[in-house]
Amino acid sequence: MLRRMKTLTLQDGTAFPAFGLGTWKPQGDDVYRAVRAALACGYRHVDCAAIYGNEDVIGRALTDAFAAGDVQRDDVWITSKLWNTEHAPERVRPAIEKTLRELRLDRLDLYLVHWPVPLRPGILRPEKPEDFVDPAEQTLDSTWAAMIPLRDAGLTRQIGVSNFSPAKLERVSEATGVAPAVNQVEMHPYLAQHELLAAASAMGTVLTAYSPLGTPDSGEMFGRTDPFKLLDDEVVAGVGATHDASPAQVLIAWALQRGTAVIPKSTNEGRIRENLAAAELELTTDDMTALAALDRGFRYIDGGFWCPEGSPHTTASLWDE
Repeated sequence: MLRRMKTLTLQDGTAFPAFGLGTWKPQGDDVYRAVRAALACGYRHVDCAAIYGNEDVIGRALTDAFAAGDVQRDDVWITSKLWNTEHAPERVRPAIEKTLRELRLDRLDLYLVHWPVPLRPGILRPEKPEDFVDPAEQTLDSTWAAMIPLRDAGLTRQIGVSNFSPAKLERVSEATGVAPAVNQVEMHPYLAQHELLAAASAMGTVLTAYSPLGTPDSGEMFGRTDPFKLLDDEVVAGVGATHDASPAQVLIAWALQRGTAVIPKSTNEGRIRENLAAAELELTTDDMTALAALDRGFRYIDGGFWCPEGSPHTTASLWDE
């Protein structure tokens, strides 16, 4: 029997599934099987992005799932994201149209500005100052303003952002009179984001937690040695032991109990099911207090890759810290 999925209420009253499948990194058959398995066992939210390079395969998985009767289109929330090279207003609509073609959909449920970092078209990983667009030349305000007509045209039900600080949320909201429906950010007990959660709540913006398990497989990708491994944390394991739950389930339940959405990634069918079961785990006040004490403001994805020598960005300016 399928579980009833917890939802969060967006600004206009739309019910937003609070638990979803992340699709960053897996490709080919791996991501195809993950999406099919997730939808078959009860997931109703799939998080995608153009830069992940797998939307065509996810589109095939969605089409096959709909055809097989696993789920109906209207019952699945599909999110995707505008990449940094497409921030110019005239490039925004073609970008979502390309995503829709690859996903084989006529509309998204949510479309996000992926990072507040405009790049020159064709640049994947910036290495020199010329790879960037001057933020004063291509402003976040104008990119966000170009997102609004996508919703009005029916290409997406909701629009939002990702990796935005409280100051950047406030900036685009004040400039256009439209607050992002969702802000997707790294969030876990080592990076609890209390200030951002309060600021977003005040303007009616829901947060989605990415890398909720501490992204244990991204260190090698970014040439990084992590000093802290969230899934190995003794406090997290101790909380899990009291509930006969895995560390991953504790971290997912923590995110849900804080009133945020959460999108753990897995390509293993057993873990996909285990992660979903975390939606039913109820942590106690003592559990939440113990997990709150782990906050150290530590980012696994600190945005340092946007800050080579000569970049107009620094990690401090990205997060306004």
